[in-house]
Amino acid sequence: MTTENDTRTDTSPRGVPGTARTRVVIVGASASGLATAEALRRKGYGGRITVLGDEPHAPYDRPPLSKQILSGAWEPSRAALRTEEVLSALDAEFVLGDPAVALDPAGRTVRTESGRVLRADSVVIATGVRARVLPVPDNLSGVHVLRTLDHALTLREDLLGCSRLVVVGEGVLGCEIAATARTLGVEVTLAGPLAAPMALQVGPLVSGLLAELHRERGVRLRLGEGVVGLVGEDGGRRVTGVRLGTGEVLPADVVVVAIGATPATEWLAGSGLRLDNGVVCDARCRAAEGIYAVGDVARWHHERLGRLIRLENRTNATEQAAAVAGVICGEDRPYVPVPYFWTDQFDAKLQVHGFLPADADVEVVEGDLAARRFVARYRSDGRVTGVLGWNMPKQTRLRRQDVVAALAAPAPAPEPTSTSASLH
Repeated sequence: MTTENDTRTDTSPRGVPGTARTRVVIVGASASGLATAEALRRKGYGGRITVLGDEPHAPYDRPPLSKQILSGAWEPSRAALRTEEVLSALDAEFVLGDPAVALDPAGRTVRTESGRVLRADSVVIATGVRARVLPVPDNLSGVHVLRTLDHALTLREDLLGCSRLVVVGEGVLGCEIAATARTLGVEVTLAGPLAAPMALQVGPLVSGLLAELHRERGVRLRLGEGVVGLVGEDGGRRVTGVRLGTGEVLPADVVVVAIGATPATEWLAGSGLRLDNGVVCDARCRAAEGIYAVGDVARWHHERLGRLIRLENRTNATEQAAAVAGVICGEDRPYVPVPYFWTDQFDAKLQVHGFLPADADVEVVEGDLAARRFVARYRSDGRVTGVLGWNMPKQTRLRRQDVVAALAAPAPAPEPTSTSASLH
Protein backbone atom coordinates (compact mmCIF):
# COMPACT_ATOMS: atom_id res chain seq x y z
CA MET A 1 0.00 0.00 0.00
CA THR A 2 1.17 3.52 -0.70
CA THR A 3 0.67 6.80 1.08
CA GLU A 4 2.53 9.04 -1.33
CA ASN A 5 1.40 12.53 -2.35
CA ASP A 6 2.40 12.55 -6.01
CA THR A 7 1.33 15.34 -8.34
CA ARG A 8 3.68 14.40 -11.19
CA THR A 9 2.91 12.74 -14.49
CA ASP A 10 5.59 10.10 -15.01
CA THR A 11 6.54 9.76 -18.71
CA SER A 12 9.12 7.02 -18.45
CA PRO A 13 8.41 3.99 -20.67
CA ARG A 14 7.05 0.88 -19.02
CA GLY A 15 4.87 -2.10 -19.80
CA VAL A 16 3.61 -1.64 -23.35
CA PRO A 17 6.50 -1.15 -25.82
CA GLY A 18 6.53 2.21 -27.55
CA THR A 19 4.16 3.95 -25.13
CA ALA A 20 4.87 6.64 -22.56
CA ARG A 21 4.19 5.83 -18.94
CA THR A 22 0.78 7.19 -17.99
CA ARG A 23 -1.43 6.99 -14.94
CA VAL A 24 -4.99 5.92 -14.18
CA VAL A 25 -6.52 6.90 -10.86
CA ILE A 26 -9.45 4.72 -9.78
CA VAL A 27 -11.56 6.32 -7.06
CA GLY A 28 -13.09 3.45 -5.12
CA ALA A 29 -11.36 0.32 -3.81
CA SER A 30 -14.54 -1.58 -4.59
CA ALA A 31 -15.28 -4.64 -6.68
CA SER A 32 -15.67 -2.41 -9.72
CA GLY A 33 -12.52 -0.45 -8.87
CA LEU A 34 -10.42 -3.59 -8.52
CA ALA A 35 -11.96 -5.10 -11.65
CA THR A 36 -11.00 -1.97 -13.59
CA ALA A 37 -7.38 -2.26 -12.49
CA GLU A 38 -7.25 -5.96 -13.35
CA ALA A 39 -8.86 -5.43 -16.75
CA LEU A 40 -6.38 -2.66 -17.57
CA ARG A 41 -3.48 -5.02 -16.91
CA ARG A 42 -5.11 -7.83 -18.91
CA LYS A 43 -5.50 -5.49 -21.85
CA GLY A 44 -1.82 -4.53 -21.73
CA TYR A 45 -1.96 -1.20 -19.96
CA GLY A 46 1.56 -0.53 -18.70
CA GLY A 47 1.18 2.79 -16.93
CA ARG A 48 0.74 3.48 -13.25
CA ILE A 49 -2.53 2.52 -11.56
CA THR A 50 -3.59 4.07 -8.26
CA VAL A 51 -6.68 2.76 -6.47
CA LEU A 52 -8.06 5.14 -3.86
CA GLY A 53 -10.40 3.81 -1.14
CA ASP A 54 -12.35 5.43 1.68
CA GLU A 55 -12.38 2.27 3.82
CA PRO A 56 -9.25 0.85 5.48
CA HIS A 57 -9.91 -2.60 3.98
CA ALA A 58 -8.48 -3.96 0.76
CA PRO A 59 -11.19 -4.71 -1.85
CA TYR A 60 -13.78 -7.21 -0.62
CA ASP A 61 -16.96 -8.79 -1.92
CA ARG A 62 -20.31 -7.38 -0.75
CA PRO A 63 -22.83 -10.18 -1.51
CA PRO A 64 -21.54 -12.38 1.37
CA LEU A 65 -22.07 -9.57 3.89
CA SER A 66 -25.81 -10.22 4.27
CA LYS A 67 -25.36 -13.99 4.28
CA GLN A 68 -22.10 -15.79 5.09
CA ILE A 69 -20.47 -12.94 7.05
CA LEU A 70 -23.64 -11.98 8.91
CA SER A 71 -24.40 -15.60 9.81
CA GLY A 72 -20.82 -16.28 10.93
CA ALA A 73 -20.34 -19.06 8.37
CA TRP A 74 -17.32 -17.15 7.03
CA GLU A 75 -14.53 -15.35 8.76
CA PRO A 76 -14.28 -11.74 7.50
CA SER A 77 -11.06 -12.51 5.65
CA ARG A 78 -12.96 -14.82 3.27
CA ALA A 79 -14.77 -11.82 1.82
CA ALA A 80 -11.49 -10.44 0.45
CA LEU A 81 -11.58 -10.41 -3.33
CA ARG A 82 -7.87 -11.15 -3.73
CA THR A 83 -4.98 -12.27 -1.57
CA GLU A 84 -2.16 -9.87 -0.73
CA GLU A 85 0.08 -11.77 -3.13
CA VAL A 86 -2.35 -11.35 -6.03
CA LEU A 87 -2.82 -7.65 -5.28
CA SER A 88 0.94 -7.19 -5.18
CA ALA A 89 1.33 -8.90 -8.55
CA LEU A 90 -1.15 -6.43 -10.02
CA ASP A 91 1.50 -3.74 -9.57
CA ALA A 92 -1.01 -1.11 -8.51
CA GLU A 93 -0.87 1.41 -5.66
CA PHE A 94 -3.67 1.04 -3.11
CA VAL A 95 -4.26 4.17 -1.05
CA LEU A 96 -6.79 3.14 1.59
CA GLY A 97 -8.67 4.97 4.32
CA ASP A 98 -8.39 8.32 2.56
CA PRO A 99 -11.64 9.35 0.83
CA ALA A 100 -11.69 11.50 -2.26
CA VAL A 101 -13.20 14.93 -1.59
CA ALA A 102 -12.90 16.72 -4.93
CA LEU A 103 -12.32 16.16 -8.63
CA ASP A 104 -11.06 18.61 -11.24
CA PRO A 105 -12.13 16.97 -14.53
CA ALA A 106 -10.21 19.41 -16.72
CA GLY A 107 -6.96 18.70 -14.90
CA ARG A 108 -7.94 15.07 -14.18
CA THR A 109 -6.91 15.63 -10.60
CA VAL A 110 -8.34 14.04 -7.48
CA ARG A 111 -7.91 15.56 -4.03
CA THR A 112 -8.30 13.45 -0.89
CA GLU A 113 -9.40 14.15 2.66
CA SER A 114 -5.80 14.06 3.91
CA GLY A 115 -4.64 16.53 1.26
CA ARG A 116 -3.16 14.17 -1.31
CA VAL A 117 -3.33 15.36 -4.89
CA LEU A 118 -3.45 12.61 -7.51
CA ARG A 119 -3.10 13.64 -11.13
CA ALA A 120 -3.82 11.22 -13.95
CA ASP A 121 -4.41 10.77 -17.64
CA SER A 122 -7.67 8.96 -16.89
CA VAL A 123 -9.86 8.96 -13.76
CA VAL A 124 -12.36 6.17 -13.09
CA ILE A 125 -15.12 6.88 -10.57
CA ALA A 126 -16.06 3.69 -8.71
CA THR A 127 -17.43 5.07 -5.44
CA GLY A 128 -20.60 2.98 -5.41
CA VAL A 129 -23.60 3.92 -3.28
CA ARG A 130 -24.45 4.85 0.29
CA ALA A 131 -27.26 3.28 2.29
CA ARG A 132 -30.36 5.39 2.79
CA VAL A 133 -31.22 5.99 6.43
CA LEU A 134 -34.22 6.88 8.55
CA PRO A 135 -34.17 9.82 10.94
CA VAL A 136 -32.82 8.42 14.22
CA PRO A 137 -33.20 10.14 17.60
CA ASP A 138 -29.91 11.31 19.09
CA ASN A 139 -27.77 8.57 20.65
CA LEU A 140 -30.28 5.81 19.82
CA SER A 141 -28.30 2.56 19.55
CA GLY A 142 -29.34 -0.73 18.02
CA VAL A 143 -30.13 0.80 14.61
CA HIS A 144 -28.11 -0.47 11.65
CA VAL A 145 -27.61 -0.27 7.91
CA LEU A 146 -25.68 -2.90 5.95
CA ARG A 147 -23.35 -1.74 3.23
CA THR A 148 -19.79 -2.34 4.44
CA LEU A 149 -17.84 -5.11 6.10
CA ASP A 150 -17.74 -3.15 9.35
CA HIS A 151 -21.52 -2.73 9.19
CA ALA A 152 -21.95 -6.49 8.86
CA LEU A 153 -19.67 -7.29 11.78
CA THR A 154 -21.34 -4.73 14.06
CA LEU A 155 -24.79 -5.98 13.11
CA ARG A 156 -23.80 -9.61 13.72
CA GLU A 157 -22.58 -8.74 17.21
CA ASP A 158 -25.90 -7.04 17.98
CA LEU A 159 -27.95 -9.93 16.56
CA LEU A 160 -26.20 -12.46 18.75
CA GLY A 161 -27.48 -10.63 21.82
CA CYS A 162 -31.02 -9.82 20.69
CA SER A 163 -34.31 -11.67 20.47
CA ARG A 164 -36.43 -9.38 18.26
CA LEU A 165 -35.28 -7.85 14.98
CA VAL A 166 -37.27 -5.57 12.71
CA VAL A 167 -35.99 -5.19 9.15
CA VAL A 168 -37.29 -2.04 7.48
CA GLY A 169 -37.33 -2.61 3.73
CA GLU A 170 -38.73 -5.52 1.71
CA GLY A 171 -36.20 -5.39 -1.13
CA VAL A 172 -33.40 -7.83 -1.88
CA LEU A 173 -31.13 -6.77 0.97
CA GLY A 174 -33.91 -6.62 3.55
CA CYS A 175 -35.12 -10.09 2.60
CA GLU A 176 -31.61 -11.56 2.79
CA ILE A 177 -30.99 -10.03 6.22
CA ALA A 178 -34.34 -11.32 7.46
CA ALA A 179 -33.57 -14.84 6.23
CA THR A 180 -30.07 -14.87 7.73
CA ALA A 181 -31.24 -13.54 11.10
CA ARG A 182 -34.03 -16.11 11.22
CA THR A 183 -31.50 -18.92 10.73
CA LEU A 184 -29.68 -17.53 13.79
CA GLY A 185 -32.84 -18.06 15.83
CA VAL A 186 -33.83 -14.40 16.06
CA GLU A 187 -37.50 -13.44 15.99
CA VAL A 188 -37.78 -11.40 12.77
CA THR A 189 -40.37 -8.96 11.45
CA LEU A 190 -40.05 -7.66 7.88
CA ALA A 191 -41.75 -4.29 7.35
CA GLY A 192 -42.18 -2.11 4.29
CA PRO A 193 -44.68 -0.27 2.10
CA LEU A 194 -44.97 -2.86 -0.68
CA ALA A 195 -47.36 -5.78 -0.57
CA ALA A 196 -44.81 -8.62 -0.71
CA PRO A 197 -41.05 -9.29 -0.48
CA MET A 198 -39.12 -8.01 -3.52
CA ALA A 199 -42.35 -6.97 -5.24
CA LEU A 200 -40.53 -4.17 -7.04
CA GLN A 201 -37.76 -6.44 -8.31
CA VAL A 202 -39.63 -9.59 -9.37
CA GLY A 203 -43.32 -8.75 -9.73
CA PRO A 204 -46.39 -10.18 -7.96
CA LEU A 205 -46.12 -13.86 -8.92
CA VAL A 206 -42.65 -14.53 -7.53
CA SER A 207 -42.95 -12.04 -4.66
CA GLY A 208 -46.03 -13.95 -3.52
CA LEU A 209 -43.98 -17.15 -3.43
CA LEU A 210 -41.26 -15.37 -1.47
CA ALA A 211 -43.89 -14.24 1.05
CA GLU A 212 -44.95 -17.86 1.52
CA LEU A 213 -41.33 -18.94 1.97
CA HIS A 214 -40.58 -16.32 4.63
CA ARG A 215 -43.79 -17.04 6.55
CA GLU A 216 -43.06 -20.76 6.53
CA ARG A 217 -39.63 -20.09 8.01
CA GLY A 218 -41.06 -17.95 10.79
CA VAL A 219 -40.56 -14.41 9.47
CA ARG A 220 -43.43 -12.14 10.47
CA LEU A 221 -44.48 -9.98 7.49
CA ARG A 222 -45.90 -6.52 8.18
CA LEU A 223 -46.01 -5.26 4.62
CA GLY A 224 -48.14 -2.70 2.84
CA GLU A 225 -47.61 -0.07 5.55
CA GLY A 226 -44.92 2.60 5.55
CA VAL A 227 -42.55 3.11 8.46
CA VAL A 228 -42.68 6.62 9.91
CA GLY A 229 -40.08 6.45 12.66
CA LEU A 230 -38.18 4.65 15.37
CA VAL A 231 -39.01 4.46 19.05
CA GLY A 232 -36.65 4.41 22.04
CA GLU A 233 -37.36 3.78 25.67
CA ASP A 234 -38.06 6.93 27.68
CA GLY A 235 -34.78 8.46 28.74
CA GLY A 236 -32.90 5.54 27.22
CA ARG A 237 -30.52 5.23 24.34
CA ARG A 238 -31.65 1.91 22.90
CA VAL A 239 -34.20 1.35 20.14
CA THR A 240 -37.34 -0.42 21.32
CA GLY A 241 -39.56 -0.38 18.27
CA VAL A 242 -40.54 0.73 14.78
CA ARG A 243 -43.61 2.90 14.30
CA LEU A 244 -45.83 2.21 11.28
CA GLY A 245 -48.02 4.72 9.49
CA THR A 246 -51.02 3.24 11.30
CA GLY A 247 -49.50 4.24 14.63
CA GLU A 248 -48.73 0.65 15.58
CA VAL A 249 -45.29 0.02 17.07
CA LEU A 250 -43.43 -3.16 16.18
CA PRO A 251 -41.27 -4.13 19.18
CA ALA A 252 -37.56 -4.56 18.48
CA ASP A 253 -34.22 -4.97 20.22
CA VAL A 254 -32.40 -4.33 16.93
CA VAL A 255 -33.52 -2.55 13.76
CA VAL A 256 -31.94 -2.80 10.32
CA VAL A 257 -32.82 -0.12 7.78
CA ALA A 258 -32.64 -1.52 4.24
CA ILE A 259 -34.56 1.04 2.20
CA GLY A 260 -32.21 1.33 -0.74
CA ALA A 261 -29.14 3.36 -1.54
CA THR A 262 -28.08 6.57 -3.23
CA PRO A 263 -25.04 7.05 -5.50
CA ALA A 264 -21.98 8.28 -3.61
CA THR A 265 -21.47 11.49 -5.60
CA GLU A 266 -21.35 14.13 -2.84
CA TRP A 267 -17.61 14.55 -3.33
CA LEU A 268 -18.25 15.50 -6.97
CA ALA A 269 -20.34 18.58 -6.15
CA GLY A 270 -18.86 21.53 -8.00
CA SER A 271 -16.94 19.33 -10.43
CA GLY A 272 -19.10 20.26 -13.39
CA LEU A 273 -19.98 16.63 -14.09
CA ARG A 274 -23.65 15.86 -14.66
CA LEU A 275 -24.97 14.23 -11.50
CA ASP A 276 -28.49 12.82 -11.72
CA ASN A 277 -29.14 9.54 -9.91
CA GLY A 278 -25.46 8.77 -10.40
CA VAL A 279 -22.67 10.04 -12.63
CA VAL A 280 -24.27 10.49 -16.05
CA CYS A 281 -22.17 9.02 -18.86
CA ASP A 282 -22.31 8.32 -22.57
CA ALA A 283 -22.50 4.84 -24.10
CA ARG A 284 -18.77 4.31 -23.37
CA CYS A 285 -19.32 5.14 -19.67
CA ARG A 286 -17.49 8.42 -20.17
CA ALA A 287 -18.63 11.37 -18.03
CA ALA A 288 -16.13 13.85 -19.51
CA GLU A 289 -12.92 13.65 -21.50
CA GLY A 290 -10.70 11.21 -19.61
CA ILE A 291 -13.30 10.74 -16.82
CA TYR A 292 -15.28 7.48 -16.54
CA ALA A 293 -17.69 5.86 -14.09
CA VAL A 294 -18.25 2.18 -13.30
CA GLY A 295 -20.45 0.09 -11.04
CA ASP A 296 -23.32 1.26 -8.85
CA VAL A 297 -22.46 4.95 -9.23
CA ALA A 298 -22.56 4.99 -13.05
CA ARG A 299 -25.68 5.98 -15.01
CA TRP A 300 -24.92 5.52 -18.66
CA HIS A 301 -26.66 5.45 -22.04
CA HIS A 302 -27.55 1.87 -22.98
CA GLU A 303 -27.69 2.01 -26.77
CA ARG A 304 -29.93 -1.04 -27.19
CA LEU A 305 -32.48 0.24 -24.69
CA GLY A 306 -32.14 3.80 -25.94
CA ARG A 307 -32.06 5.35 -22.47
CA LEU A 308 -29.97 6.01 -19.38
CA ILE A 309 -29.83 3.20 -16.84
CA ARG A 310 -28.01 2.53 -13.59
CA LEU A 311 -27.48 -0.97 -12.20
CA GLU A 312 -26.72 -1.95 -8.62
CA ASN A 313 -25.41 -5.49 -8.87
CA ARG A 314 -22.19 -7.40 -8.55
CA THR A 315 -22.06 -8.68 -12.12
CA ASN A 316 -22.37 -5.22 -13.62
CA ALA A 317 -19.50 -4.02 -11.43
CA THR A 318 -17.16 -6.47 -13.16
CA GLU A 319 -18.52 -6.23 -16.70
CA GLN A 320 -18.65 -2.43 -16.76
CA ALA A 321 -15.11 -2.23 -15.38
CA ALA A 322 -13.86 -4.36 -18.27
CA ALA A 323 -15.69 -2.16 -20.76
CA VAL A 324 -14.16 1.04 -19.35
CA ALA A 325 -10.70 -0.50 -19.25
CA GLY A 326 -11.14 -1.30 -22.92
CA VAL A 327 -12.08 2.29 -23.76
CA ILE A 328 -9.04 3.60 -21.87
CA CYS A 329 -6.87 1.19 -23.86
CA GLY A 330 -8.24 2.43 -27.19
CA GLU A 331 -11.25 0.21 -27.84
CA ASP A 332 -14.41 1.86 -29.12
CA ARG A 333 -17.40 -0.24 -28.17
CA PRO A 334 -20.59 0.77 -26.35
CA TYR A 335 -21.44 -0.98 -23.11
CA VAL A 336 -24.69 -2.90 -23.74
CA PRO A 337 -25.01 -5.61 -21.07
CA VAL A 338 -27.87 -7.93 -20.24
CA PRO A 339 -28.30 -7.23 -16.51
CA TYR A 340 -27.93 -10.13 -14.10
CA PHE A 341 -28.40 -10.50 -10.35
CA TRP A 342 -29.05 -13.24 -7.87
CA THR A 343 -30.26 -13.63 -4.30
CA ASP A 344 -30.11 -16.48 -1.77
CA GLN A 345 -32.83 -16.67 0.89
CA PHE A 346 -33.19 -19.79 3.04
CA ASP A 347 -33.02 -22.65 0.50
CA ALA A 348 -34.13 -20.53 -2.46
CA LYS A 349 -31.66 -19.29 -5.06
CA LEU A 350 -33.16 -16.78 -7.46
CA GLN A 351 -31.30 -15.72 -10.61
CA VAL A 352 -32.46 -12.94 -12.89
CA HIS A 353 -31.30 -12.02 -16.40
CA GLY A 354 -32.65 -8.84 -17.96
CA PHE A 355 -35.46 -6.69 -16.54
CA LEU A 356 -38.65 -7.79 -14.80
CA PRO A 357 -41.29 -5.04 -15.10
CA ALA A 358 -44.00 -5.28 -12.45
CA ASP A 359 -46.72 -5.23 -15.13
CA ALA A 360 -45.07 -7.83 -17.38
CA ASP A 361 -46.79 -10.96 -18.59
CA VAL A 362 -45.15 -13.89 -16.80
CA GLU A 363 -45.03 -17.44 -18.13
CA VAL A 364 -43.45 -20.46 -16.46
CA VAL A 365 -41.44 -22.08 -19.25
CA GLU A 366 -39.69 -24.82 -17.25
CA GLY A 367 -40.24 -26.58 -13.93
CA ASP A 368 -43.11 -26.20 -11.50
CA LEU A 369 -44.24 -23.33 -9.26
CA ALA A 370 -45.60 -25.66 -6.60
CA ALA A 371 -42.25 -27.44 -6.34
CA ARG A 372 -40.47 -24.05 -6.15
CA ARG A 373 -38.18 -25.08 -8.96
CA PHE A 374 -38.93 -23.23 -12.17
CA VAL A 375 -37.93 -20.72 -14.84
CA ALA A 376 -40.29 -17.82 -15.61
CA ARG A 377 -40.13 -15.64 -18.71
CA TYR A 378 -41.25 -12.00 -18.56
CA ARG A 379 -42.74 -10.19 -21.57
CA SER A 380 -43.68 -6.54 -22.04
CA ASP A 381 -45.48 -5.36 -25.20
CA GLY A 382 -44.90 -8.80 -26.65
CA ARG A 383 -41.12 -8.69 -26.18
CA VAL A 384 -39.07 -10.79 -23.80
CA THR A 385 -37.51 -8.50 -21.20
CA GLY A 386 -36.15 -10.98 -18.67
CA VAL A 387 -36.06 -14.46 -17.20
CA LEU A 388 -36.10 -15.56 -13.58
CA GLY A 389 -35.04 -18.91 -12.24
CA TRP A 390 -35.87 -20.37 -8.82
CA ASN A 391 -33.45 -23.19 -7.98
CA MET A 392 -32.85 -23.94 -11.69
CA PRO A 393 -29.51 -22.21 -12.42
CA LYS A 394 -28.51 -24.13 -15.54
CA GLN A 395 -31.88 -23.82 -17.22
CA THR A 396 -32.10 -20.13 -16.35
CA ARG A 397 -28.70 -19.48 -17.88
CA LEU A 398 -29.79 -21.16 -21.12
CA ARG A 399 -32.99 -19.09 -21.23
CA ARG A 400 -30.88 -15.91 -21.03
CA GLN A 401 -30.56 -16.17 -24.80
CA ASP A 402 -34.21 -15.14 -25.10
CA VAL A 403 -33.32 -11.81 -23.48
CA VAL A 404 -30.18 -11.38 -25.62
CA ALA A 405 -32.19 -11.89 -28.80
CA ALA A 406 -34.83 -9.37 -27.72
CA LEU A 407 -32.21 -6.72 -26.90
CA ALA A 408 -30.57 -7.25 -30.28
CA ALA A 409 -33.85 -6.50 -32.08
CA PRO A 410 -34.26 -2.97 -33.50
CA ALA A 411 -36.99 -1.58 -31.22
CA PRO A 412 -35.96 -1.00 -27.59
CA ALA A 413 -37.95 -2.74 -24.87
CA PRO A 414 -39.84 -0.41 -22.49
CA GLU A 415 -37.86 -0.75 -19.28
CA PRO A 416 -37.27 1.34 -16.15
CA THR A 417 -34.38 3.81 -16.14
CA SER A 418 -32.65 2.03 -13.29
CA THR A 419 -32.80 -1.26 -11.50
CA SER A 420 -31.41 -2.18 -8.14
CA ALA A 421 -30.21 -5.56 -6.89
CA SER A 422 -28.67 -4.29 -3.73
CA LEU A 423 -25.26 -5.89 -2.94
CA HIS A 424 -25.33 -8.13 -6.03
